[in-house]
Amino acid sequence: MHGLHSRGQSKESCLSIHLVANLLRYFFQVRTKGAVPGRVRTAVSKPIAVAGLLAVACVAGCNRQAQHSPDVWAVVNGKEIRKEEVEKYYRTRINPEGQAPSQEEALSLKLNVLDELINNEILIERAKKLNLEASDGEVEDKFTELKSPYTEDEFQRQLKERGVSVDDLKRDLRRQLSIQKLLNREVVAKISITDQDVAEFYNANKAQFNVAEPQFRIAQIVVTPRKEPQIRNRKNDDATNEAEAQRKVKMLMDRLNSGADFAQLAMDYSEDMNSAATGGDMGYVPESALNQSDPALKKMVLGLKPGQVGPPIQLKEGYRILKLITRESPGLRGLAEPQVQQTIRDTLRNRKEQLLRAAYLAIARDEAHSTNYLAQQVIETSGKLPDGGSTAVVTRPVGQQ
Repeated sequence: MHGLHSRGQSKESCLSIHLVANLLRYFFQVRTKGAVPGRVRTAVSKPIAVAGLLAVACVAGCNRQAQHSPDVWAVVNGKEIRKEEVEKYYRTRINPEGQAPSQEEALSLKLNVLDELINNEILIERAKKLNLEASDGEVEDKFTELKSPYTEDEFQRQLKERGVSVDDLKRDLRRQLSIQKLLNREVVAKISITDQDVAEFYNANKAQFNVAEPQFRIAQIVVTPRKEPQIRNRKNDDATNEAEAQRKVKMLMDRLNSGADFAQLAMDYSEDMNSAATGGDMGYVPESALNQSDPALKKMVLGLKPGQVGPPIQLKEGYRILKLITRESPGLRGLAEPQVQQTIRDTLRNRKEQLLRAAYLAIARDEAHSTNYLAQQVIETSGKLPDGGSTAVVTRPVGQQ
């Protein structure tokens, strides 16, 4: 703020003018909240007009306008969020192999990314004030956990594909961990689910716990003898022909027989983009759906015991290694069953957490001072910004954020 006052006026005199103007407004009970800057009210009484003139004089004489460079897209409590940071996260949200988004789609996504960054900055400041910022040790532990499934070359390739450095990743981890610590203390710790809450939910939703037919919770690892257009496993591993597929299946079975974790192998090697991220878990599959599947697959599932992994099956689309996680018999599940209790508690806890998080963030944003310059420019240009989202220099009175 320094350097923005006129030479003939001190900072204290500006504050005095502000004080007089605000007192006059208060005395005549003028409600200015929500007024659009630059618009002139009509039928203004003389005392109120004096207050307005004093305010204008202060802006002109001592508040001169704060300027931000074109690459500043938002300011949160004085902290700038720049275009480069938004663009970095934006690139991780789009598919580089897919169709390029239109200018409107790109701007909409960038606005969403920027809004998330504004929220994060507000929460980070709160975490710091409450001494909840993640320590170096916590960041290093999380970094090691994320890196552990990859070789060094694989890990560096992942970073390069996402356009981030190790420092970028650690900075993001610190922010994420700090926000999580804040929300755990301010939100999650305040959630309480009583036995009465559970019973009321069960009685109101009994139909959800009535299993109409046998169900099978299945996990899978898929290997195909062709190059996949998109690979979503953690090692970017893809068999491109029959020989590679057979070698890969043998490797996986050897590791499973040696006690390797099925879910970890699925996340590392499965070529099914829909289930690899969940450790191959496909959820509950009703018997009627099995009846419509390949007979070999149905026979395998029906022959497995809960927790058992079957031998690989060769189907038209490739190879599948299946694990039966659990089997559900038909009938109404009682409230006393542990699985029913846990399902209800998880559901209620998630609902309350989402509600309290939203409320907590709303309060935090009300107490913060932020300006979204990109949003202003989108409105002012009707969404037709140069380069799909670059902004011109935006000027605002000092202190108005």
